[in-house]
Amino acid sequence: QVQVVESGGGLMQPGGSRSLSCTSSGNMFRTYHMGWYRQALGKQREMVAAISGDGHTNYADSVKGRFTISRDNAKNTAYLQMNNLKPEDTGVYYCNARTPNGEYWGQGTQVTVSA
Repeated sequence: QVQVVESGGGLMQPGGSRSLSCTSSGNMFRTYHMGWYRQALGKQREMVAAISGDGHTNYADSVKGRFTISRDNAKNTAYLQMNNLKPEDTGVYYCNARTPNGEYWGQGTQVTVSA
């Protein structure tokens, strides 16, 4: 069983920045495909950004140029740097770890962008 824990959410103003962290258990983190997803109230969960074990990244069109996903394999942690935040970025952000033994989700962290 892999544990996934997100942190870093909060209330931000439009135009602000925030970094989310996702720490995963397991001794094969470097092989995990890590992803950040978000779910706004009343909407389906959507992929925001993902990074493979060898560092390849992809992003939703809505966050390209504003969000950056990265990972530190020594710390078993993935990050999501969010810049120029917009109200439409509001939602619960979930971290996903795709491992050889299955897929695991964190509990989510709330991100609210409001003036």
